[in-house]
Amino acid sequence: MKLFGTFLRSLSIHSSWNFWRMQNVGFAFAMIPAIRKSAGNREETASMLARHLQLFNTHPYMSGAIIGSVARLEEEKADPAEIANLKRTLMAPYAAMGDSLFWGSLKPFCAALAVFLALQGFLLAPAVLLLAYTPLHFWVRYKGFYEGYRNGRGAIDFIRKMNLPETARKFRWVSVVLLGVFAAFAAGIFLPAGEHGILYGMLRRLPLLGGALLCFALARRGIPVLAVLYGGFVLLFLTALMAKW
Repeated sequence: MKLFGTFLRSLSIHSSWNFWRMQNVGFAFAMIPAIRKSAGNREETASMLARHLQLFNTHPYMSGAIIGSVARLEEEKADPAEIANLKRTLMAPYAAMGDSLFWGSLKPFCAALAVFLALQGFLLAPAVLLLAYTPLHFWVRYKGFYEGYRNGRGAIDFIRKMNLPETARKFRWVSVVLLGVFAAFAAGIFLPAGEHGILYGMLRRLPLLGGALLCFALARRGIPVLAVLYGGFVLLFLTALMAKW
C-alpha cells in the first residue's frame, strides 16, 4: 500500500515546481511513503527526506521510473551518494526523451486530430483529445515506476527497450500527414468549385497542395513539427481570408 502511495504522489511531481530546485519538493513528497517504510525512526526519516530536496528536474511523465528506482534503493539501504548519482544521471536524458515524445510529438498529433474532428462538427472532439493523449503517458508513468522499483539500478533497460525517440519520430510524421489532410479539407470548405467547374476548382486548390508539399519538405529538413503546424495554420488562415476577398 505504501508503494502504491508513492506512485500516486509521483503523479503530482510537477505541481510544486520552483525556480530554485525545480521538482525537488514534488520528488521528496512522492518519496515519503517509501521512506517511512525503510526508515527506522523519525530522525532517519528526516535525514533521508532532506537528501531528496536537492535539485531535481526531468519530464514529469518520465519521473516515475526514477522514483521507483530510488524507492527500491532506499529500501535496500544503498549508499546515498549512489542514489544521488542515479538521479543526476537519469533526469536529463529522460527529460529530453519525454519532451520529444509527449510534448513535441504526441500532444500536437492528438490536438490536430481533435481539431480535425471539431471542424467536422463532432461535439466530442475534446473527449477524443483526452482519450488519445492520456492512456499512453499514464501507462509510461505506471510501467516506468513499476519497472524502476522491480529492477532498481537496471530500470534504465525498460526505457531503452521502449525506443521512445523512434516512437516520437513516427508521431511527428503522422502529424505532418494529418496537416496535409487539413489542407485538403480546408480546400473543400473555403475553395469550392462552385459554378465554374471542376478544373477551375482544382486550379484554385493548387496553392494548398503546394503548401502541404512545403510542409512535408520542411519536416524532412529537420524543421520542428510544431513550427510546421503553426506555419500551416497561418497558411490556411491567410488562404481563407483570400477566399473571402
